[in-house]
Amino acid sequence: MMLQPTLASVQRDQKFEGFLLVRTADQRTSSNGGKYLDMTLCDTSGDINCKMWDGTIPPPRQGSIVKVRGTVQEYNGRLQMRIERLRNPGPEDDIDISALMPCAPEKPEVMLAEINRTIENMQSPELKGIMREMIKMCGDKLMYYPAAQRLHHAERSGLLHHTISVLRAAEKLLPLYPFLNGDLLRAGAIAHDLSKTAEFLSDENGNVSDYSAEGQLLGHLVHGVAQVKEAARRANVQGEYVLLLCHMVISHHGEADHGSPRPPMFPEAEMLHMLDDMDAKMNEMEGVMRRTPAGAFSEKIWSLDRRLYHPRYCTEQPAKEERGQSALDEYMGLL
Repeated sequence: MMLQPTLASVQRDQKFEGFLLVRTADQRTSSNGGKYLDMTLCDTSGDINCKMWDGTIPPPRQGSIVKVRGTVQEYNGRLQMRIERLRNPGPEDDIDISALMPCAPEKPEVMLAEINRTIENMQSPELKGIMREMIKMCGDKLMYYPAAQRLHHAERSGLLHHTISVLRAAEKLLPLYPFLNGDLLRAGAIAHDLSKTAEFLSDENGNVSDYSAEGQLLGHLVHGVAQVKEAARRANVQGEYVLLLCHMVISHHGEADHGSPRPPMFPEAEMLHMLDDMDAKMNEMEGVMRRTPAGAFSEKIWSLDRRLYHPRYCTEQPAKEERGQSALDEYMGLL
């Protein structure tokens, strides 16, 4: 595969030529009636919105690989690429798909095995039975599904990556709060997002094409409650644990503005909400830091409603200042 810069490293006004993976691609109509391509292209480091102002070019298939030549620009505070040429790869092109497909940092088999060990070590037979059935209900989708279409853990096996991260964080915190029911928190950590396998449609590369009918009409919180109840039915489990686990699923976003019909109403539910929120934000911030030079500010991150600063941590080389004032001066001006 030809040497090419990663999308995380590109900057405004930079020329780009190389192979990228198609996350989404649509032909749209501009305000003057002209046709253009609106695409999201990616490599392992991240993705970028791309525009091609040629209405004669059909949109490439989602999940396919294209070779593009273009110029990186800035629009509404975000980097965007204006594509000048686009073609499908030919037999002469040596393409390494692993360099283009964002993947979780661990193998899905390893993450799933750890989750299954956690389930088998649970002391509660009720929770153990429910969680066994929930994992079975997800099937093979769990091996490759992302946790989101565009935001945190939007990668192959991202759902497992997010789940195992929340579970591991819970294990670290349980000794600090021994009054918590450990099995209930572990079960909530595993269960809270499993219904995302029904919320949207993904290929085996982790590319989400759209939300399913269930995803649009119900969402993963409501569908997740139904999933818990069905797993409990299959495991022949009744009683309060079913109700508590349903509440943890439906409340893990924390508040109505974020989609939760109920706020967390007992300690394990509150802890799950905090761990879920923390892991999602840290994962997104990690991606922003990868594509933001040290000593510089990112574009506005809409899901966080703010720009982020990449610290130099006193050991990195000063970033090249593109404007007259320093990054510190800019930061002070935001206060």
